[in-house]
Amino acid sequence: MKKIFQILLAVVIVLFVYIIYKQISTPIRFESELKSKSAQVIDRIKDIRTAERAFKTKYQRFTASFDTLAQFILTDTLEMERKLVDDDDSVGLAMLKKQGKKNVEKFKVAVIDTIFSPKKLTKEDVMNLRYIPTTNNQSEFILEAGTIATESKIVIPVVECRAPYIQFLDTITYRQDVINKIDDDVNNYNRYPGIKFGSMEAGNNEAGNWED
Repeated sequence: MKKIFQILLAVVIVLFVYIIYKQISTPIRFESELKSKSAQVIDRIKDIRTAERAFKTKYQRFTASFDTLAQFILTDTLEMERKLVDDDDSVGLAMLKKQGKKNVEKFKVAVIDTIFSPKKLTKEDVMNLRYIPTTNNQSEFILEAGTIATESKIVIPVVECRAPYIQFLDTITYRQDVINKIDDDVNNYNRYPGIKFGSMEAGNNEAGNWED
């Protein structure tokens, strides 16, 4: 009887130690996952923002279509300018003036070779921009675009791209931690529970909430 009691006591102690360990280690592991996966999402959403800004530069609007954005990156061009001679080259400047030319030359460059520099994106990278990292291409970023009128009645283009935490965090292993994180962001910090840039409600220069 005494031996059975000792065995049961040992089991209870082991179980108690395990519960304490789990309570301590789970939040630490969740924070590690949150940091790691958020970094991957931010890296990709930055590329989406870069592409949207370039698209707006050429077409004076944003797009809500990843197909349109991918086609723009892979097949379109941007017009750039460069100086023909240095500003301190008085002889060169005089020659240009004599010829009735300005000290600027326009030229076109492929979008994909320009906007992400020094990073190099492949065609596969571009086609995968729509997918939230770590989701095995099962979840896409939510992308919206349109126009709004400012208080001074000026119509401006706006864009918003977002990835909810519930789409890329492990909601099974860290169910309660994810719930707590979302509740904290929404109710205590009044911020979007996930990663996003831009706003469909106001012009904010496509600011990202990770930049707060």
